[in-house]
Amino acid sequence: MKINTETSPFATFILAVSSLALLGTANIAYANPELVVYSSRKEHLIKPLLEQFTQETGIEVKLQTGKANALIERLKAEGENTPADIFMTVDAGNLWYAASQGLFQPMVLTHIETKIPAHLRDPQALWTGLSVRARTIVYHSERVRPEQLSSYEALAQPEWKDKLCLRTAKKVYNKSLVSAMIAHDGTEKTEQVLQGWVSNLATKPHAKDSHVMEAIAAGQCDLGIVNTYYFGRLQDKHPKTPIKLFWANQNSYGTHINTSGAGIVKHAKRRDSAQKLLDWLASDKAQTQFGRVNKEYPANPNIPLDPQVASWGAFKADNLNLAKVGEGQEEAVKLMQKAGYK
Repeated sequence: MKINTETSPFATFILAVSSLALLGTANIAYANPELVVYSSRKEHLIKPLLEQFTQETGIEVKLQTGKANALIERLKAEGENTPADIFMTVDAGNLWYAASQGLFQPMVLTHIETKIPAHLRDPQALWTGLSVRARTIVYHSERVRPEQLSSYEALAQPEWKDKLCLRTAKKVYNKSLVSAMIAHDGTEKTEQVLQGWVSNLATKPHAKDSHVMEAIAAGQCDLGIVNTYYFGRLQDKHPKTPIKLFWANQNSYGTHINTSGAGIVKHAKRRDSAQKLLDWLASDKAQTQFGRVNKEYPANPNIPLDPQVASWGAFKADNLNLAKVGEGQEEAVKLMQKAGYK
């Protein structure tokens, strides 16, 4: 006998049971006490911190890693159905872009603002920096004297013709640096500097900061610009490396810094636990570890530095709000393209 599924009481019952089952599954998913973190930071850098957070609070954390752009697009596609509670990434450019796409909700700053300086946080409390890295000049100590160096801008001078190596302009780290330069120097002067950089290049731009230093060591060029933690890794591998750090722009706005940071996802299902994790990551204990796992600086300036990082010496850092650095990246990209920096 054929059952009419449009009117049959049996069919109505089955549909009702199925709907309840699906609703129950959704509720179970939302009630899952496991905090979900999407992170573009490498697992070996962040997982030990998350494990310690779990030990101290009992809150389980599930870590999912990937490229920053891919994770941002995933969050946009998942929308309200995302399992993510926190998005963690590197560079203010990525954090600002995620915020501009409506992917974060405001944090409670009661604890965080006592630990993390304002210029390392979003003005609308959408994200906070958690560790700091400086992007500065490196040079071969046998071919360059430190007294010859001064600023990012001075690397455009003719004396560095065929002696400069740079990472590709496509990397967010360089977009942020140029954005900060525009904020301080203006568009016209920054364009002139970029043209000077391009004119002084000894090789085509490199894919990685580590490649820049390899080129300097190999004699292909004499100096370049890198993030400090890459220099720390080089020191670990080659303690007697002739490559040295120079703190740029100490007589002006200070060395460019950037951050790794995080924010609470707009559609987080476990908001309270997410807030607890951010508060914990801003704590003295976590900040101390942040400064050790990747040769970085704690976002909290009162935390003692890792001995190796401290050996690089004190420097004046640029205190431009990093949200402004992110906001200016579009203009930075246009300017780099115009100057022929690829």
